[in-house]
Amino acid sequence: MGEPPPERNAVYLMISTYLVPLDEVAKVRDEHLAFLDGLVAQGTLVAAGRQDPPVGGMVLLDVADEATAREVMAQDPYVLRGAAEYEARGWAPTVGVLKGYIKS
Repeated sequence: MGEPPPERNAVYLMISTYLVPLDEVAKVRDEHLAFLDGLVAQGTLVAAGRQDPPVGGMVLLDVADEATAREVMAQDPYVLRGAAEYEARGWAPTVGVLKGYIKS
């Protein structure tokens, strides 16, 4: 009865909320950006950026599952220093430049 649905290649969108004023976030920002650079080097980070207005950020991770996404972001200096917290959203891109994204 038709073909099976295509394999879903979910990525994980980690949405942060700042817990402290922006001037406090700024004190940790360089460490946070260095952490993200490390994720790029590992092949884990797809994209990241600050929300507009700047109430937090979004980090798109290429990891196996939500538990791993949470473990990765638990090491973010923003989290370790109490500047932000993250919530996880699994996402399977079906339209746009990430359509058909193949997990590494």
